[in-house]
Amino acid sequence: MSGTGSQLSGYRERNSTADRALDILMMFTETQPVISGSAVAERLGVARSTAYRYLQSLVTTRFLEEAPGGGFRLGLRVLEIARLARRSYGLSEVAMPQMAALSEAVHETVLLTRRTGDLVVCVDRAEAGTRAVRISYERGSSLPINAGASALVLLAWSPPEETRRLLDAAELRRFTPATLTDVEAIMARLAEIQRAGYSITRAELDPDVIGIAAPIRDEHDQVVAAVSVAALASRVSPEAEAEIVRQVLATAHQITERLSVIAS
Repeated sequence: MSGTGSQLSGYRERNSTADRALDILMMFTETQPVISGSAVAERLGVARSTAYRYLQSLVTTRFLEEAPGGGFRLGLRVLEIARLARRSYGLSEVAMPQMAALSEAVHETVLLTRRTGDLVVCVDRAEAGTRAVRISYERGSSLPINAGASALVLLAWSPPEETRRLLDAAELRRFTPATLTDVEAIMARLAEIQRAGYSITRAELDPDVIGIAAPIRDEHDQVVAAVSVAALASRVSPEAEAEIVRQVLATAHQITERLSVIAS
C-alpha cells in the first residue's frame, strides 16, 4: 500500500508540473515573444526559484530556450510539434468544426467542395438532423461543373481563360429548367458571383433546393474550396436567406483563417 501511495503522490506531482508547464507556454503571445523568470513567478504565484526550476525543465526538453537579450523564448521542440500538427490536418478536419456549427445554426445541410481540373468533388458534409435535404451528391461524389452554388463559386475565382476552356470542353448538362448550359451566360453569371462574393442558386441542380456558397482561400489568398448550405427553397424566406448568406460568408472566413494558421 505504501508503494501505491507513493506512486499516486508522484503522479499528482507530475500532473501539477505539467499544468504549470502549460501555464508558462500559454504566456507567450505575438506581443510577448519573450518572458522573464520574474513574470513567470508572478503569474504562477510561486517563488522565483520555483519558477526558474519550471523554466529550466522546459529548456532541458527544448520547449523553451534562453533568449539572446535575456529571458526565455519558445524552443525548437514547439516548432517540431507545430509541423507535425500541420501535417495531421486535412481540409475536412480543418473545416468540419465550422461546418457543424453552421449546420446547427441554420438547421440545414452544409457541404464542403473543391475543384480538381474539370471535376467538382463533394469533400464532406455536415447534416442538419431531421431537416436534412435529400440532394444529389454525397461525400466523394462528383458534381456538375455548370450547376450548383459550390461549382459556380469555385469557377468564379478561376482565371477566365481557363474557365472558358473548361466550359467549352465540358458536357454542360441541363438538370432542371433553371440550369445554365450556355457558356456566355455562365461566364456572365460567374462575374456577378465574384462581385457579390458568394453564389446563390435556386433549383438549378435539384428541384426546390436553394444553394448558397462562399469561397475558402488558402494562405496565398487563392480559392481552394467552397462551403455551402443546401436547403429547401420553400422553407427559406427572404429574411432567412439573407441570414444564411451572412453565416456562410462568416464560416468561409473562419475556415480560411484556420487554413492560414495551419500553413504558417
